[in-house]
Amino acid sequence: MREDLVALADAAASENVYAAVRQIGTLHDARHVIFDSDTRFMFASVFDGSWDTSIDDFAQTVVGARFDKVFSHSEGFPGVTDPGVKDWFVAQQEPAEVFVSAYPDLTVQQIYKDHRVGEAFEAVLDTAEFRAALDNPANAELPATPAFQKLLEEAAA
Repeated sequence: MREDLVALADAAASENVYAAVRQIGTLHDARHVIFDSDTRFMFASVFDGSWDTSIDDFAQTVVGARFDKVFSHSEGFPGVTDPGVKDWFVAQQEPAEVFVSAYPDLTVQQIYKDHRVGEAFEAVLDTAEFRAALDNPANAELPATPAFQKLLEEAAA
């Protein structure tokens, strides 16, 4: 399993895993951990929406094939497309004792959007046209507003 995880990590970019994760659009993070002298394995993930939907979404992309490869080392794993796979996962689950999120109210889609908006805003701030518009006396009221000042402060942070 350890060798398979290393191979899968190395192949992630070439197999378009990140594109699949983006297509799924709900996965915040996922991790595979082998412990207890290589006798136990943990998969942990954080995603938006229902667990049921996430497993369905994973199975429909290259992520499903990766699940099959990794979980094939687990006793009784039926395969990610098997109708009984969700029951198998539920039987293996253990609840988290503590879970903390730095951004509990943000979905993956909101984070993607915030990133795109931030990049676009940074691009605008870096243009000579924007600087000229700010320096134009006819626009003096806009940069003086508290909302605009806060926006500039956040962009500078």
